Amino acid sequence: MKDCRQFYINGHWVAPQSADDLAVENPATEQIIAVISQGTRDDLNRAVAAAKKAFQEYSQTTREQRIALLEALLAVYEARYEEMACAISMEMGAPISFARSDQADCGRGHLKSALRALRDYPFEQSLGKTLVVREAIGVCGLITPWNWPINQIACKVAPALATGCTMILKPSEIAPLSAHLFAEMIHEAGFPPGVFNLVNGAGPLIGQGLAEHPDIDMVSFTGSTRAGVAVAKAAADSVKRVAQELGGKSPNLLLDDTDMEQAVTRGVAWCMENTGQSCNAPTRMLVPEQHYEQAVAIAAKAAAAVTVGLPHEEGSHIGPLSSRAQFDKVQHLIEIAIKEGARVVAGGLGKPEGFTTGHFVRPTVFADVNNRMTIAREEVFGPVLVMIPYRDEAEAIDIANDTLYGLAAYIQTGDPQRGQRIARRLRAGMVRINGASHGYNAPFGGYKQSGNGREWGEYGFEDYLEIKAING
Repeated sequence: MKDCRQFYINGHWVAPQSADDLAVENPATEQIIAVISQGTRDDLNRAVAAAKKAFQEYSQTTREQRIALLEALLAVYEARYEEMACAISMEMGAPISFARSDQADCGRGHLKSALRALRDYPFEQSLGKTLVVREAIGVCGLITPWNWPINQIACKVAPALATGCTMILKPSEIAPLSAHLFAEMIHEAGFPPGVFNLVNGAGPLIGQGLAEHPDIDMVSFTGSTRAGVAVAKAAADSVKRVAQELGGKSPNLLLDDTDMEQAVTRGVAWCMENTGQSCNAPTRMLVPEQHYEQAVAIAAKAAAAVTVGLPHEEGSHIGPLSSRAQFDKVQHLIEIAIKEGARVVAGGLGKPEGFTTGHFVRPTVFADVNNRMTIAREEVFGPVLVMIPYRDEAEAIDIANDTLYGLAAYIQTGDPQRGQRIARRLRAGMVRINGASHGYNAPFGGYKQSGNGREWGEYGFEDYLEIKAING
């Protein structure tokens, strides 16, 4: 069992103020694999004081100095890449092949992207007789979730470091091992004491403490919309900047000119990836009514072909959900869907055959769904797809936009120009046409209750910068 009870504060691993331990579970085996400490306000205050002191010098470092530090961090990350993949696989159940190819790659990708942006970013520009300067906002509170753990850590920490900010990271207590390892990498790379600090703890205590703290200048939060609202309210009294990347219920519009076999099959695969635990997963498949039953049959076949397996096994399969609480939530929403009249065409309640231990769920597809059902409105965060028929293009767009969320949308069509036209009518921060990839340099974020601000690449710098006008 790994002992991760110490916090990283002011360049040192230090003991917490209290001895309130929390066990970390492997969701595939339900065995305890590590122990962390639950931080207190005293721990948080120590970290904030260290970051505030460090900001005085770190904010004045040159572009070249910060490039050198980030390059050193990238080199350490590359050297310890397999450790990161294994940590993520153990803490949140990602199959090891997927942890290597996708999960761990996010850390490397965001460090490279921040370096590319930093080399050319216009921190100063002349506007007539005014010099416009973009400078570090200050001490940042970073709150990250468990589903893509190093992704959300790196896409916040990298731009904060690149722009000259100092920070306190509060990772998810469900998946803290990758954060602990990342702190080791920061230390090994040689960042000055106090620039990066790590404190574990519960959201209502440490997360809220970060949002409320008068010496923290901005908070970047990724998680549920409910928790995001709480963070924003807690931050309001100190009028600090709050950047949020929240939930999603992304539509996947299959247009009548697409190849249904291909479009449905890959739509199922996209939904099931990471065991459905992605905020931008295309969980609502919108299908022309004349092709609906054909699409349902294809989806049922595709979902039945999705393999569930253990995280340590190589290959293309999905693992467990991250926790017992998440398993219970997904089961509850499946049960509600059945009671509201949705038709199960694949999966359903319970665990897959052969799995009695671990938080494994059955890849599930629902037909006969309308957009008013609970399963079409709420973010499930599991491998659950709903299929909704539509009459024409206008209705498809209406259904796609009829959601509290606006993180992502997907379009599958035989006519890319048609896809581009429809993309402009969708109220979502990111639209992928025919499976086009979303690169690390592209802005990531959403409309409506999916949050505000943007992360990734040069767009991720903006939340960490203040704008100053110097005249004369």
